[in-house]
Amino acid sequence: MDKAMDNTQQRQLAAWQAWGILVLLSLIWGTSYVLIKWGLIYFPPMQVAGIRLGVSALAFMPVLYRELRKIETEQLPLLFLVGLMGTGLPAFLFPAAQEEVNSSLAGILNSLTPLFTLFLGILFFGKRFTWSKTLGILIGLAGAICLFAFGEQAGLGGKWTYGLLIVLACLCYAASSNIVGYRLRGLNGLTISAVSFSLVGIPVLLYLLLGTDFISTLQAQPEAWKGVGYISVLALFSTVLAGIIFFQLIQWTSPVFGSTVSYLVPAVAMGWGALDGEVIALVHFVGMGLILAGVYLSKN
Repeated sequence: MDKAMDNTQQRQLAAWQAWGILVLLSLIWGTSYVLIKWGLIYFPPMQVAGIRLGVSALAFMPVLYRELRKIETEQLPLLFLVGLMGTGLPAFLFPAAQEEVNSSLAGILNSLTPLFTLFLGILFFGKRFTWSKTLGILIGLAGAICLFAFGEQAGLGGKWTYGLLIVLACLCYAASSNIVGYRLRGLNGLTISAVSFSLVGIPVLLYLLLGTDFISTLQAQPEAWKGVGYISVLALFSTVLAGIIFFQLIQWTSPVFGSTVSYLVPAVAMGWGALDGEVIALVHFVGMGLILAGVYLSKN
């Protein structure tokens, strides 16, 4: 009896810890969009992505050799895919989109990630299909369509195609989550993050330093260092720290549970957007409500 109670208490504690981690991740990731917005004041999208990925790779350098020794050679392609889909491509897609999409809407659209995680899980990873999950996906997509239909009011800047870049980034995140959750359970979050981010980040850092005018911009415009500061905070917290925590979380729980951080991220992103002078309209709440209702249904 006592042993059964202890097991129940341990499960309850683990559940509370998992939800606590989700809240922490939401605060970190919800701030990402306004940091990207501020970085774009000083640098074009390609360089914002380059700084973010380069700083992330440098942060992992002290532990990279140690973590590399923990993996098998045949795991490298999967880790490269995790780095490319989970960090590399989204790092370019979000700044490109946010040239026209405000940070509040970027955060709301990112809540499509758990729906795409489920969809890809059903298609490619043997996730169980149910009609309630399918209904959830359809309702969530209806929320996204609502935001696109009222693009000007929602903050799309009249160019809805930029919003599709964020949808593509959500698909990338979903693919990465499923790979980690179903194919890399034997590796811890630090190992996955250090190796996958470095495989993508080091080449991008070399491109930033040697193939762009990043250095000359810093020399000619000292205030651009402020932009480097914003993007470095984005890299160290939203990419490095949050990446380690997230990969570990979805191994403890599941890819779909981990991706439900998207419940809370939009509220944080909208809060930052409002503080930064963005107009929060009714369509934001309608679209977000439909997407999150879809996420809720898809979990049942």
